[in-house]
Parts: sequence; C-alpha cells; structure tokens
Amino acid sequence: MNLVVDIGNNFFKLGIFENSNLIFSFSDNNDRIDIEIEKIIGKYKEITSALISNVSSVNISDILDRFNINTYELDSTFIFPFKLNYQTPETLGNDRLALAAAATILFPNSNNLVIDAGTCITIDFIDNNNHFTGGSISPGVKMRYDSLNHYTANLPLLKNKNNFNFPGNSTNASIHAGIIGGVSNEIMGFINQINSRYEKVNVILTGGDAKILSKTLKITIFANQNFILEGLNCILNLNKN
Repeated sequence: MNLVVDIGNNFFKLGIFENSNLIFSFSDNNDRIDIEIEKIIGKYKEITSALISNVSSVNISDILDRFNINTYELDSTFIFPFKLNYQTPETLGNDRLALAAAATILFPNSNNLVIDAGTCITIDFIDNNNHFTGGSISPGVKMRYDSLNHYTANLPLLKNKNNFNFPGNSTNASIHAGIIGGVSNEIMGFINQINSRYEKVNVILTGGDAKILSKTLKITIFANQNFILEGLNCILNLNKN
C-alpha cells in the first residue's frame, strides 16, 4: 500500500493507493499535517512506501520513519514515464512532474496538455512520443484578485467567481471579466496554439480552481481534482526498490 503526499505552501493533500487504485484522499492546512498523518497511518497500517512532494518548510519524514515506511522525496532525478526535454530540470516543480506523469500513464502515446489551476496556473505539454516539452507559468486566480486590490488604492478585494460578463457594467463586474475572462482566454489561447500544431490533444484540467474554470472553458476537458495524487503514485511505483 502506498502513501503519497503533496505539500504546498499552505495546504497539503494526500492519497492512499492499493496498486493504482486510490482508496482514500484527504487535504487540510499544513499546520495540521503532523496530527492527520499520524492518524491516517494508524488507520492504514499496510502502508509500506511513501512519496513526498514538498515545496514548503514542513518536514514529515520523522513521522514516516517511526512507522518504518520507506520514504522518498521527489526531485527531477527520479525515473518518470516520459522523457524530460527541459533545459533546467532542477528548477522544474514537483507538481508539474507529477501531473505530467499522470497524463502519460492515463493517456499513453497521446498529445496531452495539462492545466493546473492552483496558486499559479501551469500549463504543460507532453507529446505522443511521451516527451515532456515544457509549458507556461502565470499567476493563479486568487493571486490576480489579491494583486489588483494590493497594488491599487481603490479596487476592492473580490472573491473568485465561476462566470463573467464582458463588457463588465460595474467595477466589480469588470474585475471578474478581467480575471476570470482573462484566465479563460489565456488558457484557450495556449490550447489553440497546441491544437494548430498537433492532432487530437487531450486537455486535462486540475487544481483548486478547476471547478470554476471548467464552467467558462467551452471545450471538452478531462477534469480530475486528484490528478496530482495519481501522478505521484505512478512515480512511486516506478521508483520503489
């Protein structure tokens, strides 16, 4: 049984897998990770291996060691189900690696565009030869709302909205149009670029804002909130001793 843990700057997400089947998932604030990890491991005593993807200062290795779990810390030197064609692999985020792995396993020998709508919006392309060629990084939805309020004197701080109208007929409506509409048009622009160069591209949308954006993107997409967990489990199975 495998444990995979994705630790972000403020939140963590974990999954328990039997082979390739996700049997349990959980997420919470990072300040609760020690308590929740011990509780979950106590319940799933069959866990023998764990993979941690971590971009924070949180350290849970000591906890896993106490339970004699064989633990791996993800980095770009691992074996992946794709060829990494990236000039600076040491700077490539673990989340992007995990999502690319999930896309390659679930849609092998296909053109896959993976969109992760989280704190940042990352878009990565894996071609039908399973080559990871890179992508884009831009501010996420919340970051855009926060920055408009922070860097101006009079614009309000608004909450995410799952629709917009353009032209916006008020300041609030104009902000939603600029952010939700802007993100949607940005994503569609990259999708159209890839579609003009490759045939039959799978578009995969995941991340915390996937639900919001899936309502504004008028395309056929594969949306999966647990996609990063699937990818981490795939990487763990490839790299276990």
